[in-house]
Parts: sequence; structure tokens; C-alpha cells
Amino acid sequence: MADKNGQGPAPAFRRTDRTDAPHYLARYTERSRLKPSPPPSRPGDEDLPLYLRQFRERASSGQGAAATPSALLEVDGDRFTPEYAGTTRDKEIVAPPGRKPQEDFATEIRIIRHGITQGYSTDSGLTPMGGWQAHQRGHSLSKSVRPGQKVRIVCADTARARQTADQLYRGMTDGLRQWEREADIGQPEPIGELRNFQVWTPDGLRDVTSAFRQYQALMEKLERMAVGDRPRWLVEIDRFYRTQLGGADPISMWLTIPLMYFEPPQSCVRRFWRGFHRLMAETPDTRIIAATHSGPIRAFATWAHGYDPGEPYNTEEVVVRIRRGGGTALVAYRNRVTEVNVPPPDEIPSWD
Repeated sequence: MADKNGQGPAPAFRRTDRTDAPHYLARYTERSRLKPSPPPSRPGDEDLPLYLRQFRERASSGQGAAATPSALLEVDGDRFTPEYAGTTRDKEIVAPPGRKPQEDFATEIRIIRHGITQGYSTDSGLTPMGGWQAHQRGHSLSKSVRPGQKVRIVCADTARARQTADQLYRGMTDGLRQWEREADIGQPEPIGELRNFQVWTPDGLRDVTSAFRQYQALMEKLERMAVGDRPRWLVEIDRFYRTQLGGADPISMWLTIPLMYFEPPQSCVRRFWRGFHRLMAETPDTRIIAATHSGPIRAFATWAHGYDPGEPYNTEEVVVRIRRGGGTALVAYRNRVTEVNVPPPDEIPSWD
């Protein structure tokens, strides 16, 4: 084929198709061939999470050497692996040794808010991110569990609180397997004392979230028909949800403004203490993990510190350490610790 001037054949086009792999892919393939084949997984590891299986494979491979278990270290009677010692380092300021025997705590209670939920218009469960948050919180808590310690996990009887408790349990058990420690972790159980604050409706007391559908249906009917006065409970719950819809803080309104049809904050605090006394009587010398809702948690922290410390983040916690004898306790939240008098169970009024 001649060119435009008729002076002989036109030069051939440069080929652009490639059959060999790109340079970065060729290098990756070469490095992959040099890696030793992973050792076979242990029997029963199929149900473990991927990160835990990979952790065990890396620990057992030893850069291609024979699998050797980590040597246990022993300090002051506590035995642990070097990996556990490395992952549990933090910025904790340790009290003097002479102070430690004086601070004899009978029980530690961690009140944890649920993870990110799918919504508050129904009793929805957690999102995948919320489940991951709760699992990570449980895995982090496993680092502070002593060998042989008893842990009881309780929660409010809602979908998001139950799923948070389940993921806390899975995270703690996965962490204990990773650190090769043994502890008595109880299955999660819902208890009534940890429920969210209630709203009075014609059908009785209901959770503020579960009352939303009834409120929404009745409000739509009244606005469509435009007849009659709205019930007083409907006026208050409409005010609560419009505050949230506008981007403000409805929990702050609940804490500071008396509401006739809402359970008051001090009632939630009394409920919590009633439940804690019952749990301590049923299972003494047991660490308690409680998954519940932000409103009662914030009311409890406000009662302890004397001011509103703000809305807890998802899976954020309030730590309650009750001294031996049950007379006083230390309540820690957001880098502030307050000593409080524990209300005796027979003196807590019941205004339900």
C-alpha cells in the first residue's frame, strides 16, 4: 500500500497489544513464588475470624522456621506471652504500690453504649460498622481480663443492645483465644433494669424508639383530618423528635426540661443501681459488662459527676468500680473520676 505521495509502501503501525504482564504484576508474581507456603491451619480453626487465623499462622511460621510456642513470662505471679505484653502497653499511670491494697474493688461494671444502629424509627439492629465497633471493643476488653476471672455480659432488651452484647462476647472470646488465656465469659443476657427511658402511651409504657411508629401514624392522621386536639403524650414526643430532626440534642432536653409523659432521668439511675445490686448479689466477685442506650448512660454520668459530660460515642463506656463493702464507688467517664456513695438497695425509692 503506497503512501499519499505515491513514494512506496507506508510504514506499519506500531503494535500496542501486550501479551506479557505489566512490570508491577511481574514483580509481585516473582515475590509470591519466593514466599514459603503457609502451614496447615489447626483443627477447629475454620470457624475463627480471618485476623485470628492469620495471627496464628504468622506466629507459628516464624519466617519459615519450625513452629515453636512463645515462651511464657512470669512477673509477680502473672504468666503471659511476649505478644500479649506488647499489645497491652498503654499510657496508664500506675498508682504507688502502697496504695494498691487500700483500693480493694469488689466489682467492676462497664456500662457501654450500643454500636451504630440502622435507625431510631424502629427497633433496628446494628449496621455492619456497628457490629465491627462492638467486636473491637470486646477484643480490647479481653486484654484486661485476668486468667480465670468471671465476666458476666448483660444488655437492654432491644435489638441494637442485644447485638452489641453478642459482638462484645465474640470479641472477648476471640481475644482470649489469641492471647491463649482462659476465663469464664458468660453468654449475653437481657435484663429489664438496663432498658432505655420509657414514654407513657395509651398502650402503656414503651421504649422511646418503639413508640415512634405509633406516634408517627397518629400524627399523620391528625394532620390529615385536622380535627380535635392532640393528646398530651403526643405533644411531648413530637417535641422530642422534632428536636432531633432539627439537628439539636433531644437527650439534653430530656435531662434538663421536666417532661410529664417521659420517664425522668433520676428514675433511670435508680433502675441501674437496682440492677447492679441484683447482679452483685447473684454473682459476687464477677466483672460486669452492660450494653445499653445513651440516654440512661448519660443520666448516670450526670448524676455521678454533677454536670452533663455530653453524649457518649458508640461503644463508649462509663466505668464503675465498687469498693469492697459496697459503701462507695469510683465512676470514670471521659478522663474524670468521681467518688460516689453507693445507694443501698433497700433505700432506693421505686416510683414506677
